[in-house]
Amino acid sequence: QVQVVESGGGLVEPGGSLRLTCAASGLGSSDYWASWYRQAPGSDREFVSTLTQTATGDRANYVTSVRGRFAMSRDKAKKIIYLQMNNLKPEDTAVYFCNVRKGGGSYWGQGTQVSVSS
Repeated sequence: QVQVVESGGGLVEPGGSLRLTCAASGLGSSDYWASWYRQAPGSDREFVSTLTQTATGDRANYVTSVRGRFAMSRDKAKKIIYLQMNNLKPEDTAVYFCNVRKGGGSYWGQGTQVSVSS
């Protein structure tokens, strides 16, 4: 059974940083894909970032609003995915979800709350 667990959220002032962690278990091999999404109150869930595996390693892609501030990475073998968030803004406030995909399956965690406020 695949399980995805996010952690690392919290309350931070504007301009601050947080690092989210997503731990995936039950995947078997290290051949999987991962993305981060977020959902603000009253809004739909939106894409934040994803990792694409290339011949030279992982390549991350981001939604325009976080590009240059967020960095997604992973420890592929340990099946841990990270989202480093810098220069956080109030509009980054949301529940952040990790999505892991393997073999046609798509697995979500329960989310971790990120609140940016002074």
